[in-house]
Amino acid sequence: TVQHPMLGPINSVFRRSGCVIMTLLLLRRGIVTKAFTTSTKKANMVNRQIGSGSAIIHHNLFSSPRHTTNVINKSFGYTPNTNPTPLFMSTEAATAEDIAEIERQIKAKGDEIRSLKEQGIEKADLAPHIQELLALKAKLPPTEEEKEKKEQKKPPKQKKEPQQKKKQPQADLSESELRDVRLGKAQAMRDSGMEPYAYSYDPTHTAGELQSLYEGKLDGGEEDVDANVKVAGRIMTKRLFGKLAFFTLQDETGTIQLQMEKKRMGDFFKDLKAYVDSGDIIGAQGSIRRTDKGELSVYCTEWTMLTKSTLPLPDKYHGLTDISKRYRQRHLDLIVNPSVRDTFFKRAKITSTLRRQLDELGFLEIETPVLHTQSGGAEAKPFETYHNTMDMDLTLRIATELHLKRLIIGGFPRVYELGRIFRNEGISTRHNPEFTSVEVYQAYADYEDMMELTEKLVCGMAESISDSLVMPYGEHTISLERPWKRITMHDAVREYIPDFDFESLDPSDPSSVTEARNAAKNAGVPNVDSLPTVGEILNACFEELCEPNLIQPTFVIDYPVEVSPLAKPHRSKPGLVERFELFGTGRELANSFSELTDPVDQRVRFEAQAAKKAAGDEEACDVDEDFLVALEQGMPPTGGLGIGIDRIIMLLTNSPSIRDVIAFPLLRADSS
Repeated sequence: TVQHPMLGPINSVFRRSGCVIMTLLLLRRGIVTKAFTTSTKKANMVNRQIGSGSAIIHHNLFSSPRHTTNVINKSFGYTPNTNPTPLFMSTEAATAEDIAEIERQIKAKGDEIRSLKEQGIEKADLAPHIQELLALKAKLPPTEEEKEKKEQKKPPKQKKEPQQKKKQPQADLSESELRDVRLGKAQAMRDSGMEPYAYSYDPTHTAGELQSLYEGKLDGGEEDVDANVKVAGRIMTKRLFGKLAFFTLQDETGTIQLQMEKKRMGDFFKDLKAYVDSGDIIGAQGSIRRTDKGELSVYCTEWTMLTKSTLPLPDKYHGLTDISKRYRQRHLDLIVNPSVRDTFFKRAKITSTLRRQLDELGFLEIETPVLHTQSGGAEAKPFETYHNTMDMDLTLRIATELHLKRLIIGGFPRVYELGRIFRNEGISTRHNPEFTSVEVYQAYADYEDMMELTEKLVCGMAESISDSLVMPYGEHTISLERPWKRITMHDAVREYIPDFDFESLDPSDPSSVTEARNAAKNAGVPNVDSLPTVGEILNACFEELCEPNLIQPTFVIDYPVEVSPLAKPHRSKPGLVERFELFGTGRELANSFSELTDPVDQRVRFEAQAAKKAAGDEEACDVDEDFLVALEQGMPPTGGLGIGIDRIIMLLTNSPSIRDVIAFPLLRADSS
């Protein structure tokens, strides 16, 4: 019904033969019918249906909205007043010209109101002008934004929910409320004689095995009726369609669809709809069928609840994206992010491959203490603890080096340990307070042998998870093809400070330290004023200028003695030691020495480290008398190697942060 102040109710809108017919009924000197349509043929048809006599047909009436309004007003003898109310109030009746005119009037009225305010008009006198402005604005058709707001304000239509959704938790329930609903289902299962937390289940296949077994087999709609399989896993998604349901079941190998029908499962289907939620762990048994859409499915005959999940999974569209929550709730991260599971699957293969390689080369893995009476084996700040019964201050190990060397002295020519190291240092994308390393010691070998061993071990780990030694890392492509580049620390620094040669300096001359500092400062190396030796300044230049740019695997060899307290002096280069570090992706990956076997030289270096510690260097080590006593017993020439396992796994899995490859990294306390 369209309302008009003069004409009263005007009825009605109906459809005939796909064309909108408008019949206007007016009581004026009797019943007068006017039918308007877009086609003369259709108009004649309507005229015959309505009846002849006073019917008037206009087949071209809707050439424009304004023309339509004018014709209707004229037909009824209606003359618009100075403030007309159009017969049709729909937004379609407003042309661009009409809207522009109204906007012009609104602007003019607005300018007038602002001028009156500036003149100090009284509020009561201004009110009529405001009313006129509001009346003008009301004539404008609503904007899209206003339409959206209006729709949002409308109360939602009450629709009858499909039967299968009545018992589902509402989307707006809190996590606590959802938990209560699920606990209620668990209790309902017990009340009906079903156990929501099973003791065991014996699946015959994994999802991955079934996908592989039926690859290229079964056409759409075809069933392997002879198959009788049992699978178990977590329900990730579920879709209910009355008497039909499709679930996605996920296990450690992947996913497979479960197809369930009421006519096939009977009461099992009723229980399924009543009790199963996404996140539950269930077992399912049935044949194998490929759906009409080609999805391989277990065509179920029965199911078993194995574990009722009391908490919902994250939203399937947005997933678990909060980085901190992913690390804190790694179990949830593993459930919903297959790529994370893949990373830790690869980590397990990498570490087992490393152990197997070393075992096959004749190395023995022997465990060494985690609690030390004093820190040693590296320059790092330790974690400190205390043993109550023994009344002893202890530290967590910062390296396994010194104990493994004592095993070499004791007669084991090849030993290693893959284990946790603890260092009370900063946290970053490449540092975690506890991390995994492997230290390897081989009697009668030197750092050249350790370079060969390092290449062999790292390539073996890469090949355990990939068919290629060329792999992506971030924006780079890394090639592990052997042999790897080798460069001395002096030559590496010379590439960035070409007009200064550290190698030509006399480390014993005090003026050399000044020259080295000035060269480092000119190159933009910070914090060199506190460094007392040429070797330490050279190392600072390398770390600042060179290390971030070593993307491809590179052995940096021949380090200053000042930063290598446990390495054997270089056999031909005074002031240097036989040491290398492996770099790649702009970070250190491994460290190795020709191990120092001279107990007198070792004591001198320990004492120098102790002096640095006494001066406030928290990373310097103490004098380890137990190790010195063992060293005096005699240690054969030995090559030692340490590899940062977490960083190697970062490289091989293309992970940007060390936290991505440590299952449960240390995090700050969660205030929530």
